[in-house]
Amino acid sequence: MRYIRPVPSHPTDDWSTRHSVLTTARRAAALINALADEGSHPSDIADVLRAYGEADTIDLTPRDITAMRTAASHLRQVFTAPDTDTAATTLNTLLRDHTGPLRLTAHGGTAPWHPHLDETDDAPWAAWLLASSCMALAVLLWDHQRPPGRTCASPTCGNVFITQGSGQERRYCSRRCATRERVAAHRRARAADQPESARG
Repeated sequence: MRYIRPVPSHPTDDWSTRHSVLTTARRAAALINALADEGSHPSDIADVLRAYGEADTIDLTPRDITAMRTAASHLRQVFTAPDTDTAATTLNTLLRDHTGPLRLTAHGGTAPWHPHLDETDDAPWAAWLLASSCMALAVLLWDHQRPPGRTCASPTCGNVFITQGSGQERRYCSRRCATRERVAAHRRARAADQPESARG
């Protein structure tokens, strides 16, 4: 199959972890961020897919990337939603307009039974991205009753990220962004505390 690894026969298989709701949502955020780069190459997107457990060989064409970029722009609206109601309304619109009915598939016996919202097991990459991401984001919203993700609070960063998981809800997509903004705020505060003569 195109994007589900065969199920190993040994009991240490981590298929459920690799395809959990949270992992799928994090993969959606990573793809949205990667696809936001207009210079991204099919191999760059394939690397993101592999990092989240998708199987080789991943054959992406420039046309696939263009369609996936459109899907990512739709999904970004969920992350930019200001509140839970708006995120839920956005997801409902995406589910209505871009996904098929809920179905179970085992990919011809190569994977455990699991739900899909795309039309077929061999749906185009963009349809798969939109459907699998909508499902994961909807489950997270349902489970936590708040938006599943947000956009980084750093004004110099447009990355999206999943806010749910263990620990306190995050404002930044990474420690690097959080540290950069803390340093910038500290410098602004120090500058504001200096006398006018010292600034000149």
